Amino acid sequence: MPIIATWNVNSIKARLPHLLQWLKSASPNVVLLQELKVADEAFPALEIGDLGYNVATVGQKTYNGVAILSKQPIDVLATALPGDDADTQARYIEAFTGDLRVASIYLPNGNPVGTDKFTYKLGWMERLYRHVQCLLESEDAFVLGGDYNVAPTDRDVYDPKAFADDALCQPESRAAFRKIMYLGLTDAIRAIGGDAQRFTWWSYQQRAFTADHGVRIDHLLLSPQATDRLETADIDREPRGWDRPSDHTPVWCRLSDAG
Repeated sequence: MPIIATWNVNSIKARLPHLLQWLKSASPNVVLLQELKVADEAFPALEIGDLGYNVATVGQKTYNGVAILSKQPIDVLATALPGDDADTQARYIEAFTGDLRVASIYLPNGNPVGTDKFTYKLGWMERLYRHVQCLLESEDAFVLGGDYNVAPTDRDVYDPKAFADDALCQPESRAAFRKIMYLGLTDAIRAIGGDAQRFTWWSYQQRAFTADHGVRIDHLLLSPQATDRLETADIDREPRGWDRPSDHTPVWCRLSDAG
């Protein structure tokens, strides 16, 4: 019964002790990491490997960066999101591990709205939409996990008015996210937890975590074949309360074994 998790660690160097602690306690089978902020050669593969994980990374110094950790061998299928050969930002890695196809996604933030950054975000989401179409044609069981930088509805934001001008909540961002979901994907947290208001990111400012002033932007999106195996899913708030934490916290789901 594999457990698949996603976590934006907001610097693997700064958060390595937290990651190692969490891997030991939670023991997920597959972990999808984002915002590594290191080049591939600087990724702490030895320390993570000592805990029994294989590692595949697409790193970038100072910015971005994604990785897949797995207790089983990793067969990397893609190190960039198809559709734009000129895009050099390290935001996507896709692989087979065990009997699952998985991808770690760090979708562009897009702020400030009205700039090239927002245009890039929407273009990236359109490329993801086209790629998901291809993935669905394969009929593989897949999980696309990561920091999507989209709060799908006002229910996913503690104060919609405060975020009204943020790229995370723009009508265009939400429409692009719905367009991907409507292809037939399942949001694991919503599938298990219903409409309960829960968050995955909290600002470092104004004691936001203590007040639970957050947003839900980290998602595990499942193909129909993976959804058939979905047993449970949850948000692990504990690491966000540790000393010098990432501003995100892990999200995970457990699937039944393939029949």
